[in-house]
Amino acid sequence: MQVDDLLRVMMEVGASDLHLKPARPPLLRINGRIQPMETADLKPEEIGHMLSGILQPHQKTRLERDFSVDLGYGVPGLARFRCNIYLQRGTLAASFRLIPYDVQTIEGLLLPDVLFDLCDLNQGLVLVTGPTGSGKSTTLAAMIKHITFNRPVNIITIEDPMEFLVADAMATVSQREVGTDTPSFREALRNVLRQDPDVIMVGEMRDPETIGTAISAAETGHLVFSTLHTNNATQTVDRILDSFPAEQQAQVRSQLSHVLRAVLSMKLVRRADGEGRIAALEILRNSPKIAKAIEVGKTTEIHEEIETSVAFSRMQSMNQSLLALLVHGEITYEEAMEQSTDPDDLSLKLRKMFPRIEERSGDDDMSPSPADFSEILELQQFRRLYEEQEEKNRIQMNEKEDELDRLRKALQDREEQIQQTSERLKQGSSEMEKLRNDYQRLKTEAQQKIDKLMERIKELNQRLVTK
Repeated sequence: MQVDDLLRVMMEVGASDLHLKPARPPLLRINGRIQPMETADLKPEEIGHMLSGILQPHQKTRLERDFSVDLGYGVPGLARFRCNIYLQRGTLAASFRLIPYDVQTIEGLLLPDVLFDLCDLNQGLVLVTGPTGSGKSTTLAAMIKHITFNRPVNIITIEDPMEFLVADAMATVSQREVGTDTPSFREALRNVLRQDPDVIMVGEMRDPETIGTAISAAETGHLVFSTLHTNNATQTVDRILDSFPAEQQAQVRSQLSHVLRAVLSMKLVRRADGEGRIAALEILRNSPKIAKAIEVGKTTEIHEEIETSVAFSRMQSMNQSLLALLVHGEITYEEAMEQSTDPDDLSLKLRKMFPRIEERSGDDDMSPSPADFSEILELQQFRRLYEEQEEKNRIQMNEKEDELDRLRKALQDREEQIQQTSERLKQGSSEMEKLRNDYQRLKTEAQQKIDKLMERIKELNQRLVTK
């Protein structure tokens, strides 16, 4: 059995991950759950033989030195995979993560439209966070793809290992892999500013130097994307600050409050129909209140600001995202409660919107029981409220119609006034023209009389001279 054969099976059954370890059959993660393949248990020598065939010499050296190694592995015509080979109990084991050749779009992933706004930013820091396997890399790749097709910019990615392959389009893309194209994230980030980038994507901010360089790049007019293994926006800000010594944290808070543009905290949840998973995500966007909370160190206020800024800034908390997925029928009530980090808060939000949802959550059929008279009373209450609202709407419509009639009458009166004024103007113009003609005629007649009079005077003068 070869690794490529297992990866093909992985693709056929729609698994996202493949795990190899001794004394167990190959393990597949399907819709978030680990399932063993129906094969014999793997022996250590089998795993060693399979993995040795995909390792380059420098990767074998790194494995022997560090006891683990990350690499990207592609099967022609199938897909690419992110692989981590490591030692456990003194024997080799490995994990493979599927990375499709085709990069999905933001629309295809059913992500909020606010991500398009983030792709249009000219500068700043955008972080995509979440646990392993939450869709961070897929989301980042979709955003980079959108920029590639819509903006004439220079994009440079720094990854370990390289995952999605992004081709040039309107933008040009240079992808650098740590260990192959650059010795480390830190070295790549030190050099990237000399490569005339507009957009920089850092696979992961792992240490204070990488974080500091990414923040500095965002300060100098670049759009920087990166990831962190944190669960929410508040934790993300705290993690960044805690990475630095205490004497530097005030400066970092000030820098971060100015350059941070958004934090997308992701989690994949199972669909109600059992067909795969869908992303739930908390969205933080920087605002004056958020920036102030970061700058003064009051990160505990961030969550409340997120939940109260949904309409204006298009932020949302994780519970609000789960609630939206539940309302649209994408996930079940049980899945929403299981995935929530604050199920009591989610329960309160749900009961405010749907008072009976928790009583019906265990039923497959959400419709009311035909034998429940309380449901009839509830429907009557709804009908009464509906009729009251209809009456209010009717009164409002009548008021609007009356207002429209008044406006139409005023407009008609104004048009009549304009017509009368226009007629008076025409009459005045006609009278003015007649007066002008009469004046010209009188002026001509007077000139003729004056000319005759002058001739007469001249004639009389001549007579007097001759006498």
